[in-house]
Amino acid sequence: MSRVPHPNVEDRAARGRAAREHTPREAHSGWAPAAGRRDPVALLEEQNVTREADLVPVRHGRMMVSPFTFYRGAAKIMAADLAETPNAGLDSQLCGDAHLSNFGLFASPERTLLFGLNDFDETLPGPFEYDVKRMAASFTIAARHNGYTAADTTAATLASVTAYRETMAEFAALPVLGIWYARTSEEDLTRTAKEIARATKSKTDKRLAKGAVAIGQKARTRDSVQALSKLAELVDGQYRIVSQPPLVIPLRDVGGMYGLSAADISNAVHDQFVAYRATLQDDRRHLLEQFEVIDVARKVVGVGSVGTRAFIVLLQGRDQQDPLFLQVKEATASVLEDHLPKSRYEEPGERVVQGQRLMQAASDIFLGWTKGFQDNRHHYWRQLRDMKGSVDVETMVPDALKFYAQVCGQTLARAHARSGDPIAIAAYLGKKDRFDQSITDFSARYADQNERDYNEFCEAIRSGRLQALEGL
Repeated sequence: MSRVPHPNVEDRAARGRAAREHTPREAHSGWAPAAGRRDPVALLEEQNVTREADLVPVRHGRMMVSPFTFYRGAAKIMAADLAETPNAGLDSQLCGDAHLSNFGLFASPERTLLFGLNDFDETLPGPFEYDVKRMAASFTIAARHNGYTAADTTAATLASVTAYRETMAEFAALPVLGIWYARTSEEDLTRTAKEIARATKSKTDKRLAKGAVAIGQKARTRDSVQALSKLAELVDGQYRIVSQPPLVIPLRDVGGMYGLSAADISNAVHDQFVAYRATLQDDRRHLLEQFEVIDVARKVVGVGSVGTRAFIVLLQGRDQQDPLFLQVKEATASVLEDHLPKSRYEEPGERVVQGQRLMQAASDIFLGWTKGFQDNRHHYWRQLRDMKGSVDVETMVPDALKFYAQVCGQTLARAHARSGDPIAIAAYLGKKDRFDQSITDFSARYADQNERDYNEFCEAIRSGRLQALEGL
């Protein structure tokens, strides 16, 4: 164990102010691609090497829908670009892929709906600006995709960064435990939305408040019982996962996949489940041991994750009406590890789990990890559906997206304050909007680059360099 330093408040604030000298807040504006910038298509091809070959075209098909969906799958490309950008030298635990679709509702262990980051595949310690830039640029790209005016696009982007800065200043004034216990609940969001609607008496704001309520209500219906009705069928008195190729393929139908027989796959699943249970704390392991594995299937998820190995596991508790669905996702090296120090965790799955626990106000009780049953494959485990809810960005009006941007900025600040130094970061950001304006300028420039990369990506598909399967 190393000795942990404990500088006083004045010294921590001085560190943040000193960072302005070597990295002025204005330095984040004026972004341009670095000389010798890597071919974005080649970076995607590098990722495809270890992915499921039959799913790579599905990934490309989802990314080619729009510049916005392309951005969602282009974390590796942006990581390479961010490595060339200035930073203040103030690190925190990064989400690594903090675009606006990776925020949402989820249930705490106490069954309270919370709002927070919900994807940690790329998590790694690093410069706090990386996450802020990834988040802010996603609002610019989404607003453009929705056809907003330039003014509305700028307003949403700026709102996300301003909320981050102002919230970080609030956390800088809190005691340590105050930061740790801070959270944003569903009730907090709906109350704020309703207060805005009452204050403005705007029909748009009233719709915003109703929408916030509806998202929470829908999230509460998303659990393992609902998943059972959608993903499983009763056959000969036993539930099993329904085959829906290529998106859902039960392992009973994948004989020969991964070079294993059906019996080998069954044994591997059992061994993996036992190894996964060992990563849980004792009370949660005891809870999970009361469930038995009934069926397993490969299931395609997301945009950027498509092609990595992902499975769903159906378990049964006291009877058939007591299901539990777990999701098993492949964990690879973070895209940030190409440019930042490697993770302290040897197991990529543990990197994801520990990063999530550090950044979220509360985390899934079934978070765990395993080394895969084949060399160089690693996984993390969690509940498939645990009252998860998300917004439909493409149907949002400008005021709604601006409100959502503020919530995401506040949420990211909380996640960084838990793992970084909120006093130093807040001192660097300052009370004025210099940082906010600089990141907004960066976002507009990066959105332009994202469109160029998207067009190059689509041309690679048209030329046959890449294969794409659309509509899945």
